[in-house]
Amino acid sequence: MTSDERREAMLYEPADGGAVTCRLCGHGCVIAPGELGVCRVRQNVAGRLVSLNYDQVIAVHVDPIEKKPLFHFLPGSLALSIAAAGCNFQCAFCQNWRISQAPRTHAALTGQAIAPAAIVEAAKRNGCASISYTYTEPTIFFELAFDTATLAAAEGILNTFVSNGFMTVEAVRTIAPVLDGANVDLKAFRDETYRTVMKARLGPVLDCLRALVAEGVWVEVTTLIVPGMNDSDAELGEIAGFIAGDLGPDVPWHVSRFHGDYRMNDQDPTPVATLRRAVRIGREAGLKHVYSGNVPGDANESTVCAGCGSTLIHRVGYTIREDRLAEGRCPDCGAAVAGVWAPAGR
Repeated sequence: MTSDERREAMLYEPADGGAVTCRLCGHGCVIAPGELGVCRVRQNVAGRLVSLNYDQVIAVHVDPIEKKPLFHFLPGSLALSIAAAGCNFQCAFCQNWRISQAPRTHAALTGQAIAPAAIVEAAKRNGCASISYTYTEPTIFFELAFDTATLAAAEGILNTFVSNGFMTVEAVRTIAPVLDGANVDLKAFRDETYRTVMKARLGPVLDCLRALVAEGVWVEVTTLIVPGMNDSDAELGEIAGFIAGDLGPDVPWHVSRFHGDYRMNDQDPTPVATLRRAVRIGREAGLKHVYSGNVPGDANESTVCAGCGSTLIHRVGYTIREDRLAEGRCPDCGAAVAGVWAPAGR
């Protein structure tokens, strides 16, 4: 696809000297003619911002929705997962760095042109209840995600983002009418950590999370606990307190085990005891549902009723062994459990 034919980017405006200002994510890049944004996949072509990866789908897989992880969103269902190369973060511990950082490490983007209608058809053909925009960062292939999600919504297929949460509030409001759920990484609660490890900032992530909840998108939060980076009682308590206080106690928090990768591949994995400490801290902060991740078989993978303590969904890894949650209510005490338990019409 030539520069003139590329999909025009959404959410930008002209700036002085032929530059453009991108309003998609928290970086707010001012991009001179011929230059790229921080994400390396949006370019100013003669005063027109274009998406370079709209036709560069790098991954298409059928996954259990639990892999996202989304535990309160159509449990036991399948999601068609898609990604294009690139990311607006540069996390030193990225576990998908081969595709997320590809625009920085390769001379040319690689991928396959798959039209939004074909993606939706693939979801239908594979019995997927939802399409998940995941693996890299959906914000940087926002145009492909938006066009696909709009078609999917019309077919009754739900849409989810697995995101670092660096979208602007404007971007959230743009996608929200066709976005049903999101798992957002809250990677730390220190701006310094975001600046040095992720090459980003904390504030826009918090604003994005608040906006997603305000727009009625089902939100779950994940924190990858990295030893020595974000595993203190104080920081975990602040993360849990923000979720409970600003987003609501019904928002699930996934605390996941780190293993070395990318530029932090010589660091030891997170002790399981640290995850259990984080689960306790989350519950003490008032969160109703705190889950441990990357520890298959751990008791904290299952959904438990916050009212009576009954196990409602028994999970082992991504597999559901038993689901007793009937229409979002505990069968033992009748307590409501927040989530998306069945496809709903818009």
